[in-house]
Amino acid sequence: MPRVLISDKLAPEAVEIFKERGVDVDFRPGLSAEELLEIIGDYDGLAIRSATKVTAEVLAKGRKLRAIGRAGIGVDNVDVPAATKAGVIVMNTPFGNSVTTAEHAITMMLSLTRQIPQAHMSTIAGKWEKSKFLGTEISGKRLGLIGCGNIGAIVADRAQGLKMRVLGFDPFLTPERAKKLGIEKVELDELLEKADFITLHTPLTDSTRNIISADALQKTKKGVRIINCARGGLIDEVALCAALHSGHVAGAALDVFAEEPARENILFEAPNLIATPHLGASTIEAQEKVALQVAEQLSDYLVNGAVTNALNMASVTAEEAPILQPYMTLGRLLGSFLGQIATPDIQAVRLEFDGKAANLNEAPVLASTLAGLLGPKMDSVNMVNAAAVASSNGVDVATTRHDRRCDYESLLRVTVTFEGGARTIAGTLVGGNKPRLVEVQDIAVEADFPENLLYVRNYDKPGFVGALGAVFGDLGVNIATFHLGRKEESGEAIALIEIDGGISDEALNSICALEQVVRVDRLSFTG
Repeated sequence: MPRVLISDKLAPEAVEIFKERGVDVDFRPGLSAEELLEIIGDYDGLAIRSATKVTAEVLAKGRKLRAIGRAGIGVDNVDVPAATKAGVIVMNTPFGNSVTTAEHAITMMLSLTRQIPQAHMSTIAGKWEKSKFLGTEISGKRLGLIGCGNIGAIVADRAQGLKMRVLGFDPFLTPERAKKLGIEKVELDELLEKADFITLHTPLTDSTRNIISADALQKTKKGVRIINCARGGLIDEVALCAALHSGHVAGAALDVFAEEPARENILFEAPNLIATPHLGASTIEAQEKVALQVAEQLSDYLVNGAVTNALNMASVTAEEAPILQPYMTLGRLLGSFLGQIATPDIQAVRLEFDGKAANLNEAPVLASTLAGLLGPKMDSVNMVNAAAVASSNGVDVATTRHDRRCDYESLLRVTVTFEGGARTIAGTLVGGNKPRLVEVQDIAVEADFPENLLYVRNYDKPGFVGALGAVFGDLGVNIATFHLGRKEESGEAIALIEIDGGISDEALNSICALEQVVRVDRLSFTG
């Protein structure tokens, strides 16, 4: 039974979901960093919110860890590159708190333009400063969205309901999507120049850090108002503070800060600032949604292999998982076959899909194939990190789908290219789920993937089979199955020989000494 640790506060219903789905769960919020390091090695999964810091050290200690589930969107508290390197899936729940965060952004904008917090404090102090708090209407104003993903799209919808015109900057926003959302797609500089209000809804990455910089603020119109309910670090807080003091920025409403908890911040002394303590996702509904979603996602992966909302691996739905699993197994075995043969540094890998396989979600099959290929030569390679390992080693990876008649109901073909040559192998599924090897180096030869297999390259000449059998007899090695294939008479041939038990290097040398033999490789397939 998989075991999951919940190290942050989650709704109690999350614990019940884990249990109902066959996962052993420990609910221990509030662990110190030292306590987490002591126990993380006992768990297959880790469910967190924002308090737990999943560092490279935590991942190194998590020797059984297979998945991390973040109840929420941001994963700033998870070392995602280290998790990928360790082969640990990182999932978030990007939709559970989307409405809540979008509503908070709209609320902050309205509060900012009418100075509601300041007016409240003045009124309860008995001042009644009616003329001091002169606001502005938002109807007809331009709202600039930086980031037009799920939350940004909801903000756009709400803003249009308030009769605002919406501009959007997002490198991933297509013209078709922008039109559907009613957003005028613009470049960042145009948004900065035209927007009356600017709201941020983008992740914090190297390209978005300080996207609202001193230079960006100089490009904005005088009197602009800025809202950030996304991530701290998107705004240069020193530059924003100066712009608030100068009056160039009429007001700012921030739910997030570069350093949190933000008990001290240069902006707290700036005029016309509204600050909230990272409340974007803090509604009863959102807290329940993300807790339930992270429990469902982690359970589905640990029990069924389904991958949802992963940041470092292709998603596999619960419906797809049982269909894809046999193909992923076949891909892994084909990759393992090629990976166990002595080969110079691999330069490229191509995976081809034929027949029914051409309609698959190809990414998980490719990941499994790469894991099988690279695993024999590199430690700790699995489906999560295989693509990253291939990329870091300069291996070009490609896939091809064939819309053509195929000799088999479904077929996968793997080709690896290296300096001076290439190797190829193909396999199918017998009965829809049993992996079967059907071709090696363009030679038709069928075999299973047994625990002990000898791959023999030879020339097709009379007497070879007898000579080979005599060597096995002298060595006391029993042949379980024997498969032969050739391109043409007296030409290049292949023998795939399943043997009982292992075979020594000395025995391999005896086989290699046969006149017709080109090479012999000892292969093993388990699991």
